[in-house]
Amino acid sequence: MSRNGCLLCAPLVAESVDEMLSQMRVAKKNGADVVELRVDYIQGFAPEMDLPRLIRGRVLPVIVTYRPKWEGGNFEGDEVFRVKALRKAISLGADFVDVELQVAAEFLECSTPERKDSSSRVVVSNHNYKMTPSLGEIGSLIARIQSIGADVVKIVTTAEKVTDVARVFHAVVHSQVPTIALVMGPKGLISRLLAPKFGGFLTFGALGVGQESAPGQPTLLQLTQMYRVDRMDRDTKVFGIVGNPVGHSKGPIIHNAAFQEIGYNAVYVPYLVDDMREFLEVYSGSDFSGFSVTIPFKEDALRCCDEVDPIAQAIGAVNTIIRRDGKLIGYNTDCEAAISAIEDALRGRSTSLRL
Repeated sequence: MSRNGCLLCAPLVAESVDEMLSQMRVAKKNGADVVELRVDYIQGFAPEMDLPRLIRGRVLPVIVTYRPKWEGGNFEGDEVFRVKALRKAISLGADFVDVELQVAAEFLECSTPERKDSSSRVVVSNHNYKMTPSLGEIGSLIARIQSIGADVVKIVTTAEKVTDVARVFHAVVHSQVPTIALVMGPKGLISRLLAPKFGGFLTFGALGVGQESAPGQPTLLQLTQMYRVDRMDRDTKVFGIVGNPVGHSKGPIIHNAAFQEIGYNAVYVPYLVDDMREFLEVYSGSDFSGFSVTIPFKEDALRCCDEVDPIAQAIGAVNTIIRRDGKLIGYNTDCEAAISAIEDALRGRSTSLRL
């Protein structure tokens, strides 16, 4: 388990039991703490036969999820059949069982006999595929799920803007129960990368590209090797690159490797931003220590800074922002880098001419 208490979960979306068992072994090898068995992906899933194989054959703790179509999953059959399968998972000793909020109260009541003799924990989940509610609405949702009797609260929303994620971070920090809170889509990626810092109970990493169970899910190896989420804690400083688009940037690869090399407790993440000023106003806490700025925000960044280095002021653009004593200080390192590259090239040419 990670030193920060946030579990790293690999969702398994195989179409057969044998493949899912094989994926479980790969997940363990790649650093997962737990796996989610998305049994709604299994073709011809037969709970009485397949659940014992999956649960008794596990090499990691498991979350059994049988997600219906109406909550974004694949199961379209009889609801009684689905609930019976989840109760079966509890009786077999699954570590966690995921149940949707819409049916959770009834499920918790009818599964009392199974839960009485089981150590299984029930995750009550709610997915919003359209937007991220207000902070007050998120807080009320968490309280509602908790009141039903959930062992673990899970809320998943959709990011319309990267600033939506801040509300989810705030809710998790103040939650009194184990809470999984994630935001789907490219603009919600930081909710997954920074979950350990803000006290999330769990974050998901796919086994590989194309094996995601939700939009915007990073891979397991990205989480462990690039972002080192297993080493993150509440004191981790956050840096990142602000742009639109930003997914192509090599910044996270370079900077996170550098942080690891010097032993600095920090992480560097991509921010897919629409409005520079709004972004800086929302992520104004001291934990968000600095930003690289790329297209199309370098001129906007200059206008958003409290102080600007004279060189950046003369150029009319900022590509680096540092938070110092509560102020945003803007710099431009492009100029120096470009001149150095030209000087290095000229030196090389001069040497070759002498030879």
